[in-house]
Formats: sequence, structure tokens, C-alpha cells
Amino acid sequence: MDVTPGVPGTAAEPVALPAPKLGTLARLAPEPMKVVLNWGRRYSLWVFNFGLACCAIEFIAASMARHDFIRLGVIPFAPGPRQADLMIVSGTVTDKMAPAVKRLYEQMPEPKYVISFGACSNCGGPYWDSYSVTKGVDQIIPVDVYVPGCPPRPEALLQGILKLQEKIARENLAERYGRSASVSELTSPLTPPPGGAA
Repeated sequence: MDVTPGVPGTAAEPVALPAPKLGTLARLAPEPMKVVLNWGRRYSLWVFNFGLACCAIEFIAASMARHDFIRLGVIPFAPGPRQADLMIVSGTVTDKMAPAVKRLYEQMPEPKYVISFGACSNCGGPYWDSYSVTKGVDQIIPVDVYVPGCPPRPEALLQGILKLQEKIARENLAERYGRSASVSELTSPLTPPPGGAA
């Protein structure tokens, strides 16, 4: 073999392998697996609507026959937060309501997403200088997509949903949650054996 210094692939300089993209078991999971999982999350968003004011009427209009966001893979009106993976906060979030929004967000299973719908939930809207209004829902929960407007049109919500779906399509869950399990954690038994059993 001819060794040429400085040329990748020769004995003088080894070629660096690309970093794994799917965590510790990347060698077992092919790259299309991420695409399939993201595709499934992208087109099966169960919505937990947190309608607090007039923007909720626009949300309802977006779910009706004229705009029909079910055709985008968005299922409206999940029975509760434990069945939902998308929270749409529409309306004015007051300081008294903020703990309830946070509590219901924490009850949603991972991965979960939030759309802030309307000026009031984005930044307080026309009530931003009130002593009792939270200056944006992003102060209590993380927001993925902001939809502006007072009131925003149903078409704006459809555009926000499309933007969220684009974000989900290129998402890497290891980067989102910042922790990857080690191989020993993934292969360890679920429960340790009893100490005195023979």
C-alpha cells in the first residue's frame, strides 16, 4: 500500500468515522429509524387545548370543517394532558392561572410541544402592563412555536402547526433531552435479583 502523508485513508493519517447520531446504540439502529419516528410524531399530534380567552374561538374555527387541521395529522381535543403531546395556549395567561398551565404541561408525556397562540399568550397582548397578567407563557413553560396576532386567524394557526411539524421532522431527541443512556444502563436488568436467594 502506498502511504502518502496528509492524504486521508492512508496509513499515515487515519480517516475519522462520523459521530453516532442515534445515541449509544447507533450501530444497531439505522439512520432511517430517526426519520420514521419523527414522521410518526409529526403526523399524530394530539392537542390539549388550553383556551383562556377570545383566541380559543379562533382555535375552534381552525378545527372545524372550513380549515380542518385534522387533514394535517392534528387530532383536536385530547381527553386530558396524559393523552396529549401538543399544548396550544390561546388567550391571556394570568398569574393566577399560570400554576395550572404549568401543572398540566408537566402531566403531558414526553416528547411534548407547545404553541403559543395569540398576542396575549405570547407577551401579554393589550394587557401587558396589568399587575395580574403573565408577560408571556414562555415564562412558565418552554414554547416551540409562536403564532402572532390579536386575534390570530385560523390560517395563522395552520401555518404554526406546519412550522412545528417541520421542527419535529428534523428533531434529534438526544439533543432535545440532553442525555443519552449508556450501554450498561440499556442492557441491565429491570430489577436487581434478591440478595439472599440461591
